[in-house]
Amino acid sequence: MPWTTEHNIWLTQIPNQRTTVDGKAVTLLEFNPNFDDTETMSRWAKHFRNHYCFDTEIDFFREGTGLSKKDFLLNTKFPTTTRGFGPGIRAGDFGEILIADYLAYTLDHWVPRTRYGNKTIRDESTKGSDLIGFKTIDDTESIQDILTMFEVKTQFSGTKTKPRLQDAINDSIKDELRKAESLNAMKQRLYDKGNLSDAQKISRYQNPIDKPYTEKYGAAALFSDNIYNEEAITQSSTQMHPYKNNLFLIVIKGGDLMSVVNHLYSLSANEA
Repeated sequence: MPWTTEHNIWLTQIPNQRTTVDGKAVTLLEFNPNFDDTETMSRWAKHFRNHYCFDTEIDFFREGTGLSKKDFLLNTKFPTTTRGFGPGIRAGDFGEILIADYLAYTLDHWVPRTRYGNKTIRDESTKGSDLIGFKTIDDTESIQDILTMFEVKTQFSGTKTKPRLQDAINDSIKDELRKAESLNAMKQRLYDKGNLSDAQKISRYQNPIDKPYTEKYGAAALFSDNIYNEEAITQSSTQMHPYKNNLFLIVIKGGDLMSVVNHLYSLSANEA
């Protein structure tokens, strides 16, 4: 499999937990990748690239285009670096994937990687919940099974900090309404890939009336250090969230994260 957890060593928790204006705890993390660690960077690039196109599929998909693997990814699959919404989509996809890795490898969820490979327009976000993960306790389909829905926002440039954590909290309010469609889309993409066993796992979470489980919600914001402002956390509020007792908040900050984003996309294409 193309997936790896090694880049998570660069994600460290900052002590002294912050809280929102209504007293909700926020987990604050720092992300500082080491570009000189070429082996870990290379495995991370492979992991990242395969969200958009499996290495086992790229030769078939590029057949007839006349494009190399690198150019196929840069010209067809990856969001653009300068055109329109491209840079923002790059940042957004990067943030979602990094939070997916945290949910999978730190919070021990199963997170299907289905969101980016079937984009028809690469400089647009995929509709639906940003991220869904599952934590199935055993085979009994108990109420202790967990479905976690995450909304993720990023800001890696600019001169004024935007309320991205509040934006993620506000969008999380809509996730209950989007859940059924998002689960169906995820199940369909897994089926289309021939991954029937994983597609069937989604079924357990599609009928909460007859087969109840625990729902959790997450809101995450990512900032470059130069735009990060503590008030982006402390002035946020979860008061209007209908499931605030089952809501957890994450903020990630790090150096020049847009440079990290562009370097990772470039490395992913160059090593395809």
